[in-house]
Amino acid sequence: MSFLAQAFWAPLTEVYFQKALIGGCAVALVSGVVGCLVVLRRMAFLGDALSHAMIAGVAGGYLVMKLLFGIEAHAPAMLLGSLLAAIITVALIGLVSRVSRVKEDTVIGIMYTGVFALGVVVVSIFREYIHIDLMHFIMGDILGVADSDLWASVLVSAAVLSILILFFRHFQVASFDPIMAASTGLPVLLLDYALTGCVSLVVVSAVSMVGVILVVGLLITPAATAYLLSDRLDRMMGLAALFGVTSVIGGLYLCVWLDSAGGGAVMLFCTLQFLVVLLLAPRYGLLARWLRLRNMVPQQVVEDVLITVERQQGATPLKVLQHYVQVQHPGSLVKVLRQMEAEGLIEAVPEGYRLTGVGEKQAINVLRAHRLWESYLASIGTPEEAVHQTAHRMEHIRGAGTVDYLDQKLGKPEVDPHGRKIPPRSNGGSSNGSVRSD
Repeated sequence: MSFLAQAFWAPLTEVYFQKALIGGCAVALVSGVVGCLVVLRRMAFLGDALSHAMIAGVAGGYLVMKLLFGIEAHAPAMLLGSLLAAIITVALIGLVSRVSRVKEDTVIGIMYTGVFALGVVVVSIFREYIHIDLMHFIMGDILGVADSDLWASVLVSAAVLSILILFFRHFQVASFDPIMAASTGLPVLLLDYALTGCVSLVVVSAVSMVGVILVVGLLITPAATAYLLSDRLDRMMGLAALFGVTSVIGGLYLCVWLDSAGGGAVMLFCTLQFLVVLLLAPRYGLLARWLRLRNMVPQQVVEDVLITVERQQGATPLKVLQHYVQVQHPGSLVKVLRQMEAEGLIEAVPEGYRLTGVGEKQAINVLRAHRLWESYLASIGTPEEAVHQTAHRMEHIRGAGTVDYLDQKLGKPEVDPHGRKIPPRSNGGSSNGSVRSD
């Protein structure tokens, strides 16, 4: 067997690796699916709060099992105690947010640190009854998964996935448009609590493997990676589950090969996946964004072409456009003209280029803006020789009703300082802000 095959096959023969693979994949799969709703609803900070508040529930579970039954706590008791701690934390956050002027994100920070501190204090006071390794709780130990943790993670994953599949449409509507969901009779508040409960269960089942610090990353990073690749929630959930599983598989092999911490290796692999997708995603990646910016024609150039053709009052030869329209590269003007033809703003004729109906409307609006800016600049005492050039730069600023404001401020003038008529605003044919090259 080759060295490469041995490197991949040998870990699979080990029981600890098999348990880590099964438990980690179960947690990663459900974390990715739930994480999509967490990302879309901007609940990432809440997941962090729940993971830290868990220590109080774990401590309570240990204490109750030891004092009432005389036995050490096991996974179900930890799961129940952690879930109760998460529910109490969420209830406190909602209560304080409603009855005070403090913002919800601030309340989350206050409550989860308070509950976390309570757990630390309880552990220190009852240390003879509670045997919690805080470093293990914080960092996790995916290579030391116990059978009880394995069963708990599998059962929690099955339960949460069942809830999400059964009520997928309800969660989808409540996430994207809660007002419409409420108007159609959906119990939005109940769905919020159900989602919070699902997040709590996922966090509780994953924390023993990857720890408090990294469980939030496993909940958020695969979902954020999928968000860069899909605009559909169902497809996003599928991709997030896939990225979560590949993170566990790749991270486990990485930790074995490098002899490193398991939870850290999983999240390192998960983060590297995100960075690769962030760079190469076909629509929302950095490379795609750079290519779009590289091929984007500034709106100012488009409007300069429109107003130049408008002033020629007919077909405008290419040489005239090259004289009046400033572009970075001489050959790029031809590309601009082709794109404007594709957008239906101009059309080519034997004598050059002329405006279409849509282009005419846009050109009139640019011309109106130019002459109103000239009128405004003249009214505030701008030197006559600087009025035209300054207005040429300012004519492209037309957003948020700027030109209409100038018109009102100047008393709706009919002519500019040079005696030329100021055209009325032309409705329709608004520009999209850029022309893109293929």
